[in-house]
Formats: sequence, structure tokens, C-alpha cells
Amino acid sequence: MKSINSSAKQIMSELVSNKKVGAYHHMVFAVGEIANSAKPGNFVAIAVGGENSQLVLRRAFAIYRTFDRGSSGGLLEIVVAPHGAGSIWLTNQIPGTKIDLIAPLGNAFGIPTEPVRALLVGGGYGSAPLFGLSEVLKNRGCRVDMVLGASTAMKIYAPLDGKRSVSSLTITTEDGSTGTAGKVTDVLPEIIAASQVDIIYSCGPMGMLEAINKIAADLNIVHQCSIEESMACGIGVCMTCVLPIKGEDGVIRMLRSCIDGPVVDGETVIWDSKRTIPEGTWGSN
Repeated sequence: MKSINSSAKQIMSELVSNKKVGAYHHMVFAVGEIANSAKPGNFVAIAVGGENSQLVLRRAFAIYRTFDRGSSGGLLEIVVAPHGAGSIWLTNQIPGTKIDLIAPLGNAFGIPTEPVRALLVGGGYGSAPLFGLSEVLKNRGCRVDMVLGASTAMKIYAPLDGKRSVSSLTITTEDGSTGTAGKVTDVLPEIIAASQVDIIYSCGPMGMLEAINKIAADLNIVHQCSIEESMACGIGVCMTCVLPIKGEDGVIRMLRSCIDGPVVDGETVIWDSKRTIPEGTWGSN
């Protein structure tokens, strides 16, 4: 059984910045040398609620970007949507607060050894890990197209950052408040054909990832997706993020996305399981 990322460290990190951006909070932490070991696709697990909190489990957040900034040392950025008690507590913290975190956790997106034509697709704040990935891919000489989608304009994160880091940026909103009206999957076939896409990277809600995977499978395109929607503690304890994955041996196993992922080959996920244990899963009999 896999364990957490061997390069992960637990530290008391200083919150450097906390800024509201649209529907989200952009938060920056001083993490020292951790910044050098983090890769696109990794995430951070943060203790929330303070010393006397009844919130026992950590909260997992995708790493947006990392930097090495002189006197501040290594910096780690995340994007937080203040929905539950834990994320609301976190977004209420002020710069200078010490935060207990563990990073980097999980696996990372696979980076091609030679230039390819890549398509990055993000939904809402799920797009966070794709910005750092786009920079790595462009530095490898890849063509990078990006699609950002959300229910409304306020939930599209950092479109200007996206535009700066990719060859082309397409935005979709379900209410038509900005960009193309509709879902990200509505625009994918045209972009894939125009750019002759070799690989798709995605992160966002499960329904979106499943729909993208169907398009990728139909067109025989490699699809790496980061499955973060159901992650809670981030360290494999709570078991809320288990999902059925078919291994190279053809056996289906229930794996934890925080430990065995969050980045997986979309072709290996049993998407129609609907959070049930598929027939024939190892250990289910």
C-alpha cells in the first residue's frame, strides 16, 4: 500500500498574503525549501480551526504555484473557495498567522520529455494546479491551449494569468456572463481539432472530468486528470476520496486519490461506479 509523498514535510508556516479574488481567496505561505520539491499536481494538507478546534481532519488544497522569493524564501500559493467551516476559518486568517501544513502531497502531472500539443481544462477553482503546469509545459517547448469554465464569471479564477501562460485561452460560463455560453466540453472538440491536441490535462468537478474523459477516449487522446473533489484530510485517514481504478493487471481496486493520486490516467478510472464498489473489485467478495 502506498504511503504519503516521501518528500512531504510538516511545518508551521507563516501566512504571507490573503487576498480575495472574485469568489475565491488567493493565499500565500512561507514554506522554505518545500517550494523547491513541489510539482504541478501536488497539494497541501492544512490543519484548520486553531488549537482548540473540533475540526479534527486537515483540509486538502491544490498547490497553485511555488516561488523562491529572496528574503521571503520559498513561497507556496493556493486558491481557496470558502464553503465549509474549515475553509471559511482559513480564509479569515490574517497575514502573519502561523499555519500548520504538510506539503507537498500526492503525485504530480506527467511531463512529456519532448514538445507536444497540450490542452489544459479547468473547472472553477479546480483550475488552480493548471497554471503552474502550463509554465512547465511551455518551458519544454509545448504548445499549450487552456479552457477555463465555471457556472458564472465570478467563479473563473485568474483569467489574465491564464492568458499570459498559454498559447490560447478559451473561457466558458454556464450562464453566459463571460466567454462562450455553455460548458467546457462544448468547446473541446473544435479546439482539439484545430490544435491537433496530443494530451489533455484536467482538474475540476467529477462530472466535468468524466465528460472530458469520454471525449478523450473517443478521440484516442491521453487524458491525465487530477481528482480532488472528494479529498478531505489529504493524508489517507478519512477514506472519503476512494475511487475504483483498474490497474495494469486488469484488476479493479478501490484507491485513495490523496495517496494514489490525485493525478490519474483518465482511462483507468471506472467512471460509472457512482461512488459504489464495482463488481469484480479486488477484496469485494
